[in-house]
Amino acid sequence: MTTDVPGTPATAPHPSDRIDTSVAHPARRYNYWLGGKDNFQADRDSGDAMAARFPTIRTSALENRRFLRRAVGHLAREAGIRQFLDIGTGIPTADNTHEVAQAVAPDSRVVYVDNDPIVLAHARALLTSSPEGATAYLDADVRDPERILRHPDLLRTLDLSRPVALMLVAVLHFVPDADDPYAAVTRLLDALPPGSYLAASHATHEYLPPHIAEEARAAAKGGGPHGMINLRTRKEFTRFFEGLELVEPGITSVAQWRADDEPQPRPSVVDVSMYGAVARKN
Repeated sequence: MTTDVPGTPATAPHPSDRIDTSVAHPARRYNYWLGGKDNFQADRDSGDAMAARFPTIRTSALENRRFLRRAVGHLAREAGIRQFLDIGTGIPTADNTHEVAQAVAPDSRVVYVDNDPIVLAHARALLTSSPEGATAYLDADVRDPERILRHPDLLRTLDLSRPVALMLVAVLHFVPDADDPYAAVTRLLDALPPGSYLAASHATHEYLPPHIAEEARAAAKGGGPHGMINLRTRKEFTRFFEGLELVEPGITSVAQWRADDEPQPRPSVVDVSMYGAVARKN
């Protein structure tokens, strides 16, 4: 417990002071869809409302998580990446980025970034690195790349003169066009050297029949100011990868990206409605 002394600076607000349990948050709603317990009634209500309009949204969340696992596995094994910058971490669950990477290369180093204090509290408690590697956790937002790139914990953990995998999995669709997500991604990639990678996934309405697409848009807009999903087209998603070399199979459904070893049959692109891709900076 701290006591304010007259004439001294006020104690900095604790991150928990920012938790508003009355408003749905994407990370907690995602946790609910994945079957987790780290969520509040507002998150469950928002998740149920979206599921009522898009009944396979839980399948989409699960497949997105599997895409993350496969993308990190590919980057660690085939691409030899040992540094990861995971923005929009979400509440820890199975197969987190450092767990997948360090299972391949124990010396892998991972920086997690999220703007939800609950995520950060869980991350610091649960996402512990192997002795050979390292993890760090930043309280920041993808909309503020300068804060991320200049953060001392990032600079202590990652060597930005060596290749880094930038992970933007299921986060860009929470950034509206007015906040220019393309500029944010460009700034982050500009700070990384050749040989780095971008792995991203993004919700879309393109696979859906028109009436269901309209329902999905309505559900997305009902997510609240912090939970609204901005559905984008394949063309709009492709813009994030301009100037990069796409890894095979290119831009596709997250359910299909290098999924030969996943349980078959795979969910349909309609059920998942999520694009995914990995690309290299040359």
